[in-house]
Amino acid sequence: MMDNSVPPSAALEIRSPDGSSRSLRITETPYMVGRGEQVNHLHIPDDRLSRKCATITLEENRYYLEDRGNSGGVFVNGGKISRQALATGDVITFGAEIPYILIFNGSPAELSTIHKLVTRLEASGESDPSGGLERLNLLLEASRLLHSHLPLDTVLEAMLDRAITITDADRALLLESDASGSLQPRLGRRKGSLKLPSNSFTPSRTAVNAAIKQKSAIITQDLDLADNVLQNAQSIVDQRLLAVVAIPLYARPRANDGTSGDQSRESRFLGVMYLDSQRRAAFTGLDRQILDVIAIESASIIDNARMAKIEKEQQRVEQELNIARDIQQALLPHGFHDFPYASISGFNMPCHAVGGDYFDIFPIDGERVAFLVADVSGKGLGAALVTTMLQGAFTGVTTGADPERVFAHINTFLCERSAVGRHATLFFGSVDRAGNLEYVNAGHPSPLLVRRGAVRELFTEGALPLGLIPAVQYSTARATLEHGDTLVLFSDGITEAENQAQEFFGESRLKALLVEQHDAPLDLIKQNIVKAVERFTDGASQADDITILLVRYRIPE
Repeated sequence: MMDNSVPPSAALEIRSPDGSSRSLRITETPYMVGRGEQVNHLHIPDDRLSRKCATITLEENRYYLEDRGNSGGVFVNGGKISRQALATGDVITFGAEIPYILIFNGSPAELSTIHKLVTRLEASGESDPSGGLERLNLLLEASRLLHSHLPLDTVLEAMLDRAITITDADRALLLESDASGSLQPRLGRRKGSLKLPSNSFTPSRTAVNAAIKQKSAIITQDLDLADNVLQNAQSIVDQRLLAVVAIPLYARPRANDGTSGDQSRESRFLGVMYLDSQRRAAFTGLDRQILDVIAIESASIIDNARMAKIEKEQQRVEQELNIARDIQQALLPHGFHDFPYASISGFNMPCHAVGGDYFDIFPIDGERVAFLVADVSGKGLGAALVTTMLQGAFTGVTTGADPERVFAHINTFLCERSAVGRHATLFFGSVDRAGNLEYVNAGHPSPLLVRRGAVRELFTEGALPLGLIPAVQYSTARATLEHGDTLVLFSDGITEAENQAQEFFGESRLKALLVEQHDAPLDLIKQNIVKAVERFTDGASQADDITILLVRYRIPE
């Protein structure tokens, strides 16, 4: 039977789209989250969220988050989950379009370090005549700060102030590791809870480097008794320091980050908490434990803030990619309509949010219908930008521009802008009422011609892809289509689709399928090609976009 009792430390911090945040205790389990106000403990007022979204349960002293069928999925620290154990600091989101963020705090299996220390001291009856009670009060104040909604730097300043009180130091400095791993001063404090410009003093690099190298705290209460290296450090001598503390800060391994083993060896380095004094210090065992806890909790809030910032940035990027995807898909032809002498059907599926494949169809002067398939090198947003440029360039053909000149212009444009780092294969064709086909190929796989149940390649020779070599000559080839002929244009995402054994789908499988279905409706052929590729790959991750364009000629009545 499920235990509904929940420790008071279990809570969710809810960050809303307007920047506000609030905390709610998890008072019972299962704890329901979703859009439905009457059926959920946590009601999230966003119509895009499912009515029943997620559940948090308590099992064997661990909290678990489970997706109850949210349409956009449930994510922990950016990874989609169906069910997962939660750790303190885990960031819960519901896809890029839902701007609400939940931060889990207080798994009973890993209670706050502060609470654990207080509990251990109370249980053992440990006391300290030099002010242990006051120090425990400092810890409890720090605990309340950690769960407050104060700005991050305000909380960190308060933590430094408490570290100064514990050590009786003159000043403290929080050094944070930047993206390159270099330490940068973030906050400075001095005795009396006063602000100190972080660039106003230089910490002992000898002590800081030693703490980083040893992956453990350097606590020197009397430098006259320290080793010669530390005693003779220039910054220590110049500043007449007699006590130095340098504690490296590490992010705790999270439940789903793949780390294990010793925290100092496995965890990400965040920075250093540094304190010093021109007086000798005397630390009790309790002082050292409390100082360690303050450092650990400071590291925790820095890491949680970083994770929240990363998550927010990931959501922003995902939202922009979704916008780019919607724009790219909107630019593709939709609602294929038949021309008096041609039926057309097409399909495009990028392997990422946006892709480097595209196809287009448009009439020319009411006498011909033009069609093309392109594949830009690379994937993602960079390739998608080039496909948009190609599409814009080929709109000139609708006004009578010569396709050969358009090919030459695009080739020159890309070659002169080599920094773009993209080239493209492209097949362009047009057919008139009499079945006269004209086409230009720039390194693209040859379309297949399906005629009376037989399949052959239409074009076996062609010029180089666009954007590789300047001054390439692109020429127009001609053929005549017969009634019922079907042209099958495709990108190499079809023929080079891989299965679990790393075998290619290949052109032979595509040809065999076309032979079997040569007289089927175009939409059915298209669907069967896509299904055949999906069956062949059987869930294997694909590295290329998939595009198909089918054109069937018929003699107009």
